[in-house]
Amino acid sequence: AFSILQNCICIKSLMQMQMDIHGKIREVLAETVRDDQGPAHRALSEVDFLHALQRRGIIDDVMKDLHFTQVSQHLVSLCKAILFFLSANIDPSRRYLYLQVLGGKAFLEHLQEPEPLPGQVCSTFTLYLHFRNQRFRSKPVPCACEPDLKEGFLLEIHRDGSTGEGSKMADTTTMLSLCDPVHLVLIKTDTSSETALVSSYFLDWRTVLSSPSGKTCFAVELMGVGSECKVPAGVLTVSLELYPPLTETLSTDIISTQQSLERQRTAEKERLFLVYAKQWWREFLEIHPSHQSKMVKIFAQDENGVNRPVCSYVRVLRAGRLLESPRQAARFVSLLAQEKAPVVGGGGGKQEQWCTLMAFLCRGKGDCEDHTTLLCSLLLGFGLDAYVCVGTKAKVTPHTWVLTRGTDGSITFWESLTAHRYLHQAIDPDAPPLAPQPKPSSPYRTVGCVFNHQTFLANCQPTDAVELCVFDFQNQSRWKAMSEEALKSVCAPGSTTSLPPLPPLCAPSLDPAAASNQLELEMRYLVSEHRKDLELATVWDDHLSYLLSSALAAYELERCTGVSCGNEEFQDAVRRAVPDGHTFKGFPIHFLHRNARRAFATCLRSPFCEEIVCCRGDHVRLAVRVRVFVYPENACAVWLMFACKYRSVL
Repeated sequence: AFSILQNCICIKSLMQMQMDIHGKIREVLAETVRDDQGPAHRALSEVDFLHALQRRGIIDDVMKDLHFTQVSQHLVSLCKAILFFLSANIDPSRRYLYLQVLGGKAFLEHLQEPEPLPGQVCSTFTLYLHFRNQRFRSKPVPCACEPDLKEGFLLEIHRDGSTGEGSKMADTTTMLSLCDPVHLVLIKTDTSSETALVSSYFLDWRTVLSSPSGKTCFAVELMGVGSECKVPAGVLTVSLELYPPLTETLSTDIISTQQSLERQRTAEKERLFLVYAKQWWREFLEIHPSHQSKMVKIFAQDENGVNRPVCSYVRVLRAGRLLESPRQAARFVSLLAQEKAPVVGGGGGKQEQWCTLMAFLCRGKGDCEDHTTLLCSLLLGFGLDAYVCVGTKAKVTPHTWVLTRGTDGSITFWESLTAHRYLHQAIDPDAPPLAPQPKPSSPYRTVGCVFNHQTFLANCQPTDAVELCVFDFQNQSRWKAMSEEALKSVCAPGSTTSLPPLPPLCAPSLDPAAASNQLELEMRYLVSEHRKDLELATVWDDHLSYLLSSALAAYELERCTGVSCGNEEFQDAVRRAVPDGHTFKGFPIHFLHRNARRAFATCLRSPFCEEIVCCRGDHVRLAVRVRVFVYPENACAVWLMFACKYRSVL
């Protein structure tokens, strides 16, 4: 917190001012906090602090000593720094960690990157942070060998509420025991708005506890991800500062000893689990030799190349007010784009990479495993008995999906990439030949194992075909379970320091109405220009465009709930808007992005859409409507509909 005040004091030091403004502001802050301590303390407000500065004459002194031509600029800078500090609504009873990123260097992949011209669209870096249920993001900066990543983040260091002391200020001993790292995720966004994961780094912030000044600065080497996880991606200079300052600091030996003990404890738990997993696997193979070929996945690599039990990728995740139902959660997950981990070179092999949830959410896209573990976590949060299934779909392609079990024994499959749901009914191979059998409704072919945050089960049935599989997990002759205690030792929250913390979902910051209007204006311009190239005039029918809204809303509601409604009203409205003797044509389409040119190019590939956009005839009127539906993490469902009406000529 004091670093922000020091930044504004630098203005005065540059002007060679004689008074110690920094010391005075520090005194005012200390006095204000002291006066506010007590049984009835409250959070300091912006007014409290500004009044204290005014009473002591700090702002007046600044204005007196600054030259007239510089008063406006420097006073604004001073006020901005103070207001930024106050905007965090600091509670004097809490401890805070002020993390500053002071710049980047050695991003050698961008060594030849030219300096962007003013107003030029260029690739950008954005830094995301997660610490103890708090998430932040930096402003995007142009990609460069030395990117101008300079940002400050105020992180609250709170105690665990389960102990009954969550409201007390964290002391030195408590902070030493808090092993939650600051998760840094660096994302690159290119000129076409495509995102790529550059680095995922876990920062141990506790080195600041040994600093006598309560402040430390050091370089963080970011490594690449996936197949490049051993290759440096770049370096960030990071500053850490505690507020209020510590009355007593710890020695570096105590901190390093604590970190060493945590690493040893984690390594021992992981070693014991590996020994158990190997023994469990041998027992599974002894049941039948064919089990060797079943898709039983116990471990998976994350973006940093770390092998972790698959159960650790699933956690109980509650979305608060951001998602209202399990089906809406499935819709949200399906809106995150699918992209397989990039592979350098040929061979057609698939790169193994199950992303941590933070990296997946920041990037906004991932492979089917990322989607499935997120959907399973959300369904568990909604109270369902949910599991991740590992198996294959058509053409023996490896795949994962979600299974939920109802209290009545019903089994439902959830496809995380599309939000489609399938009711599973097993075929009875022992039934008489003429007995009616259910027809397979899902695209899944085989299942090797299922798991969630506390259960892992391997399929022991004679065949792993989904259509013949019985999902009776209590039957040990059909499913071989791992010990829940063994899983809990390495997968339960807080069980090991290597387990990534679970980030909360972020509310959308996008205004759906503004985004819809902007995209619709861009579409109108593209259609008009396209028709101009064909020497066709363009006349828009605003009323018809407005009527298309109800159809787009009905389409999204159907995707979200599986229930179709509202089509009758839309059809009736269109009949009233299209005069006798005229023809109406409409073409709806769905996108996961808001790039107008990409969307328009895709639409023109459809002969139905091209027929509407390039419509020729008598009294042709065109219409276009865009609806952007916004979900958590700014995931968007973009519905677009082109329409036209014209007089029919026989």
